[in-house]
Amino acid sequence: MSRHERILVDGPDGKIEVFVEGHEQPQGIALIAHPHPLFGGTADNKVVTTLARAFRERGCITLRPHFRGVGESEGEHDHGDAETEDLLALHDWARARYAGVLTAAGAPLPLYLAGFSFGAYVTTRLAKRLAAAGDPAKWLVLVGTAAGFVEGMRRYETESVPADTLVIHGAEDETVRLANVLAWAQTMDLPVVVVSGADHFFHRRLHLLRDIIQRAWAGAHP
Repeated sequence: MSRHERILVDGPDGKIEVFVEGHEQPQGIALIAHPHPLFGGTADNKVVTTLARAFRERGCITLRPHFRGVGESEGEHDHGDAETEDLLALHDWARARYAGVLTAAGAPLPLYLAGFSFGAYVTTRLAKRLAAAGDPAKWLVLVGTAAGFVEGMRRYETESVPADTLVIHGAEDETVRLANVLAWAQTMDLPVVVVSGADHFFHRRLHLLRDIIQRAWAGAHP
C-alpha cells in the first residue's frame, strides 16, 4: 500500500480530490474534513494535518479530502448539504477499497471521523447519516466546531453527536465563540476541552491539540 497518494474519487457532482496517507499495519480509517472553503480552508490546513498526524500515530489510514470547489474537487459550495453527500461517497469508496484489510485482531477497519471548523459541522452531519445507515463511526474528534451564529458566515444547526465525542475549542477563538460551542454541547451534557490562549487556528497550540487527542485516545482505547 502506497503511503502517500493523491486520488480523484467519483462524487455526486464530479471528482473529489483526496489525499491518502497509508499505514503499514492499519488499525482504522480516519476521514478528516477541512475548514470553510470560501474562507481559505483546504486539506493542508495545519489543524487538519495535525489531526491526520495524530490518527496516523495510532495506526490509521488518513483521508483528507478537498471540499467541492477547492483544489481539483469539482462542484460548487453548498453550505454543508452537498458536502455531506460528497463525504458519504468518499466513505463508500474507502469501505470498498479497504474491504479486505483487517486489524491485528482480524476485524474490519473501524472508521474515525474528525473535522475542523466548517469541517467539524459537516462531520456531525456525516456521523448522523452513517449511524442511521448502520455503519456508525467508532469515534469523533471535533475542533473549533462551527455552531450557532458565526459572524460573516451563517447560522449553523450542528447535529448531536455520541457521548464519547472529543470536542476541543480555543478559549480565545475569534471565529466561533466558545459560548456557541458550550451552548450546543450543553444540550447533550457533552464535555468540551477548552485550550487556554488558543485562537481558532490554534497558533502555537498545535502541540497541545495533538497531545489532547493522544491522551483521549488512550482513554477511549485501553
